[in-house]
Amino acid sequence: MAERNPETHVIDFRAAEQLLAARDPRGAVKLLDSVIAAHPENTAARLLRARAFFAAAQLRPAELEFELVLEREPDNAFAHFALARTFQRSGRPEQAMRHFRLAAALDPKPEYLEAARFGAAAD
Repeated sequence: MAERNPETHVIDFRAAEQLLAARDPRGAVKLLDSVIAAHPENTAARLLRARAFFAAAQLRPAELEFELVLEREPDNAFAHFALARTFQRSGRPEQAMRHFRLAAALDPKPEYLEAARFGAAAD
């Protein structure tokens, strides 16, 4: 097998994006494993792998990856929103709401605001 180099990792990352878009999250995870092994600090690769885990309904690995991204980028509104959706699918509504609200506070996108129920009567 040819030696893996930085260019190969970029190609693998881009291919993983395409696989996720084509609804092959498990294939995306496989490609991203080697990228992250070589570049564990790469937050973009970890965020993409978290999204792939979520799409594959591997909620615990998705949760761990989203949390790792948020340790490095606490102001990443998308990561908060995606972690909230992960908690929601895992049946943990209180944790989900906390992250929905953080996402909406960081970036007032309509979908984040709606999920956070800002402006709506409290439950």
